[in-house]
Amino acid sequence: MKRSTLSRRILLAWLGSLGTPVLALQPLLAKNAPAGIDPKPYLVSEKLDGVRALWDGTTLRYRSGRVVAAPAWFLAALPKTPLDGELWMGRRRFDELSGAVRRAEPVDAEWRLVRFHVFELPAGEGTFEQRAGQLRALASDIVRPVEQQRFQSNAELRAKLKQVVDAGGEGLMLHRADAPVASGRSDLLLKLKPLADAEAVVIGHEAGKGRFAGQLGALELQTPDGVRFKLGTGFTDAQRRDPPAIGATVTYRYRDLTPSGKPRFASFIRVADEF
Repeated sequence: MKRSTLSRRILLAWLGSLGTPVLALQPLLAKNAPAGIDPKPYLVSEKLDGVRALWDGTTLRYRSGRVVAAPAWFLAALPKTPLDGELWMGRRRFDELSGAVRRAEPVDAEWRLVRFHVFELPAGEGTFEQRAGQLRALASDIVRPVEQQRFQSNAELRAKLKQVVDAGGEGLMLHRADAPVASGRSDLLLKLKPLADAEAVVIGHEAGKGRFAGQLGALELQTPDGVRFKLGTGFTDAQRRDPPAIGATVTYRYRDLTPSGKPRFASFIRVADEF
């Protein structure tokens, strides 16, 4: 059986289930784009610093599988078509958005500022370019299909990246225009940012010293490739007092990799699996 067919069957089984989806059955996740990438095979969109959400036609869930406590009016505005996208308030507003969507009891005034920016039809057919076209027909006040563009050279792509970052954006997403529906981390979807980011699992805590005595000094992390390293910057005082638990997956940014695969100048961003 072809991989794309298998991925689609897995996704359809998940979308049709009545219980909480199995965490291993993830949506498509991005890898970092190489600096000199040729953008011609891709559709390019802005990378939104929002909260990933998946709609199966009746229930809105985080990437983790937990249900999003969205207001009834927000859910009623979504189509019956399964969607994959990001809950977003706008550039540089992640903390505000995170606080709003994590509440057990949604606050209408906060949710009035949230839109569902969608970029995939998990049960769709055809190429990504075809599905992106189909998404445009679902546009509404709440549902906002993410704008996709073509670029003919790396120089054009870099100019767009600078424009987005200068305006307060995170970076760009490159999705193979010919890609089928797929799941898991894949070269079909790439992210391009001034600094790369990645995820790793917490395997230990190193105690702090000096002004951090009695708090977290650094997280001991392990990447999916088995590389172990320590992450000691980017934490708030609250996170040092109550650090991510052992076993949690965290997101960090870094400049490049050492010959042994360890990230250089790594800095904590957030817990990746809290949603």
